[in-house]
Formats: sequence, C-alpha cells, structure tokens
Amino acid sequence: MKTSDFMYDLPERLIAQTPLQRRDASRLLVLDKSTGQTGHRHFYDLPEFLRPGDCLVLNDSRVIPARLVGNRATGGATEVVLLRDLGDDRWECLTRPGRKMRPGVSVSFGDGELTGQVESVAEGGNRIIRFSYQGIFLEVLERLGRMPLPPYIKEQLADPERYQTVYSVHPGSAAAPTAGLHFTQELLARVRAMGVKVCFVTLHVGLGTFRPVQVEDVEDHKMHSEFCTVLPETAETVNAAKAAGGRIIAVGTTSCRTLESFAGEDGTLRAGSGWTDIFIYPGYRFRCIDGLVTNFHLPGSTLVMLVSALAGRENILNAYAEAIREEYRFFSFGDAMLII
Repeated sequence: MKTSDFMYDLPERLIAQTPLQRRDASRLLVLDKSTGQTGHRHFYDLPEFLRPGDCLVLNDSRVIPARLVGNRATGGATEVVLLRDLGDDRWECLTRPGRKMRPGVSVSFGDGELTGQVESVAEGGNRIIRFSYQGIFLEVLERLGRMPLPPYIKEQLADPERYQTVYSVHPGSAAAPTAGLHFTQELLARVRAMGVKVCFVTLHVGLGTFRPVQVEDVEDHKMHSEFCTVLPETAETVNAAKAAGGRIIAVGTTSCRTLESFAGEDGTLRAGSGWTDIFIYPGYRFRCIDGLVTNFHLPGSTLVMLVSALAGRENILNAYAEAIREEYRFFSFGDAMLII
C-alpha cells in the first residue's frame, strides 16, 4: 500500500482560513460507508442521523497556547512550539531555527519570565527543553504563549476560543481536535434529549497528527505517540451502549484512536491512561467504533488513511472529489463529514 494512493489535489482557495461565525452552520457531507453514497447537509442536521441508544464520544482535551516567541541567550530570535510534556518541566518541542538550537543553548521568553535550556535532540529532530519559571506553568503560558495554529492557516485568529471546543476541559494539546469545533452546547443538548449518550475521552493532540507521511510504503511509517485517557464512566457508557445495540460514533480521529487503543479484541472498552501510537490504515479491523464525525484531512496524511480504513479508500477519495466540486471548506476551520 502506497502513500501516493491517498493523495488528492486541493485548490488552495478551499483551505478555510477562519471559522464560521456560527459553529454548527458548517456543511456536513454524509457518507454511507457500506454503499459510498453521499448527501449534503449542515452540521446542525447531525441529530437526524443519530438514533436513541447511540453513543457519541468526544475528545475533551484543551489546546494550550503552546507557541512561544523569544530569544536565544547567544542572540537571535527563536520560536518554540510545545509538543509533548515529558514531566519534570521537560518538553519535546518543535524549534525554529532548528540548527541554532543545539544542546546547551538557553532561550528566554517574556523578559525572562520563562527560560529554557536545550537538553538534547530527539528522534526526528525535535528538541528536549527543560523550562524554568515561577508559579504555575500553564498560567505562564497563558500570558506569554500564542495559539499554535497549523501552518496552512495564514489569517490571524481574532478569538482564541474559536480554536477550542465548547466542551474542552483538560489542557495539553498542541492542536485542536477539530471535528469537535462544530458543536455548540445547544446542539449537544438536542442530541442528549433524543436519547443519545454523550461521553468523553481525552487525547492530547500533537502536531504530528497533521504531517504528511514521508515514506512511500505505508507500513514503513512510524506513528507519533500521544497521551490519552478513558475514564471508567466512559468505558461503562460505551460498553452498555454496544451491548444494547447502539452505535458508537467517535467525534474526531483522536477520539477514534483513543477508543481503538483501549478496546479489546471483543470490542469491550477498558478504562485507563497511557501513550498510544496506534496507526489505522486500510486493512485495520475496527473493534469499537461504528461511525465517525470528522473534518477533511490533508492529502497523504495518516488521517486520510484512517478514514479510508473505515469507509474504503475509493469511497473516501470519491467523497473528497465531490466535496471539492461542491466547494466545501477544508482542514481545521473547514466543513465536516459524517461516516456512518
């Protein structure tokens, strides 16, 4: 299986640069994974495709202002994006310019309110930096950091909360779980009122999620690791819904990867926390989920491979081609797809 099998051509004008004024007004392409048939609706129509007894699983991770702009002690500006918390004030970071950030180099942000020192170079070229500060790290980030928008978004974000889901709780992501950006509290209330269970997992999203696969043979790709948690009440809710014949519908590929990481061979979901590097591509047998709410993903990415595993590569590429013809908005602030 080749990475080139998951490429498609996207006009740059279809890359959404800003969120819609109303979250749930985005368009919704509905894809029947068994037949490949498609329909065109809006996200606020989602309840029409759900049934009492279904279970909707969302990722409640919250994006941290992980982009820091400062200076090296040796002179020169530097940019650091926090990717993964390694504990003990050590983070795996993306740095620019990378060649200047050698082990031993010190960096400073906010007139010295936050400082760091490069300890080592991680696999893949990221830097391990140990930070020093007074007080609570997340509060320091709130003052000094910026929202780490993907590089394909060139516009400034007027309201940082629009890069957060309305149900985000646990800080730790370097990027938003974007499928959830379409939900409003009112829409969630409608879903609950019709007898659909709503529960949450936590997966802290890393930037590796959005990067194109660099190898031609898909099986040679090494997946990045992300930390995720399934609470006992979520496991109980999901297992009860499955036992009663309800469908498990993940909101976003991050929720999907979490559920599949903690599901046994028989589909039973267990509670727990830990790192996952699960790589889902065609040929994968889904153990937990039956459907997926997702956005439109970058060509050649692991996310296109994941949705192809669920709905079939030809069905996905045909749906993407139709979305392009219909001028859907793509990527983080773009429109949504329901695979069911």
